[in-house]
Amino acid sequence: MGHGHAIGRAAGLVLAASMALAGCSPEDPTAQPLPSPTTAVGNSGTDTPSEALTGTPSAPVASPAPDGPADAAAPSPSSTAGLLPAADGPPPTRGPVRLERWFDRELSGSGLRIGRLREQTSEYRSYNVSYRSQDHRISGVLNVPQGRGPFPAVVLAHGYIDPAIYVRGQGMPRERRALAASGFIALHVDYRNHAASDYDPALQRTFRLGYPVDVVNAVNALRATDEVPVDDDRIALMGRSMGGGVVYKALEMAPGLTEAAVVWAAVSSDEADNYRQFARPSPFWNYVDDRWGPPDENPDFWKGISPDQHFNRITEPVLIVHGTADTTCPPRWASHTARAMERAGVPAVLKWYEGEGHTFGAAFDQAMARTVRFLDNRLG
Repeated sequence: MGHGHAIGRAAGLVLAASMALAGCSPEDPTAQPLPSPTTAVGNSGTDTPSEALTGTPSAPVASPAPDGPADAAAPSPSSTAGLLPAADGPPPTRGPVRLERWFDRELSGSGLRIGRLREQTSEYRSYNVSYRSQDHRISGVLNVPQGRGPFPAVVLAHGYIDPAIYVRGQGMPRERRALAASGFIALHVDYRNHAASDYDPALQRTFRLGYPVDVVNAVNALRATDEVPVDDDRIALMGRSMGGGVVYKALEMAPGLTEAAVVWAAVSSDEADNYRQFARPSPFWNYVDDRWGPPDENPDFWKGISPDQHFNRITEPVLIVHGTADTTCPPRWASHTARAMERAGVPAVLKWYEGEGHTFGAAFDQAMARTVRFLDNRLG
């Protein structure tokens, strides 16, 4: 259905504290990458779709496979994925890299292809998928509730995992499964330069702004397909850690595209905070320092790529979930984001998990139950 679904702004922001033990989703640290899919979904773009998901799956039922090691919020010093190859010369100087340059562009997501069946339970089926995001094919994992639908949908933006070790669907498996078990289609986006997604040599030159483009286009691809029984008018975004920042930027790139958003343990909406917390000698941060410099030397650049400068563009209600003992993404970041959203008139709510660190554990079910209630209320 329609591309823009604007939601009225709420008059203020509710800042509430919720007492609980813990909250996000650690994964099996001994997990191994998934075996190669029986239907190829990858860079070649030659994967063939199965029949629509309202029918009987053609692939054999696969047992659940581990999703890989826990994701990390801080960029790994070893990561080189997405860097401009040396043969392509020095960084470009044509125009500044600013978040607003991506605002209101015609972002095209289409061509959702269903690959092999990964997992089947009494509540949902899980598939390898790919879709077209601008000029790139992006891989991911799709969980679809059992039944005819149509179902509301949530597009998932995962936290930082070194692309050199990242495997398809890694980072938010429990969120994906919990959402599907609660009646939501859940589409996990791998992002460009991850897993079987296409390689984008410009990714780092644009400060990874291709990630929110891929999330926006995942929503567009869901709306464009007849293969998945999705309710076009009930789609939301959810991100954790780095993926929370990706969600903020996606909401600003395409206001009104979705009906709600949820962020867990998100990075700061002020990119200067993220630089101070995570920058270290590494290919990515060395590139950033050489190209743009640190925040104290080039504050205009860091403001220009920070979502907190553009929260007035967000029309969707936002649920912010954060632990009070998070040392990776400090609680003050969530407070800053909540206050900035309040000033911008964003209908947002901040929920605290007392004593919880960056990765949610014991309180995961409670936090997911709150997330599902929020989505049920906002998506109808």
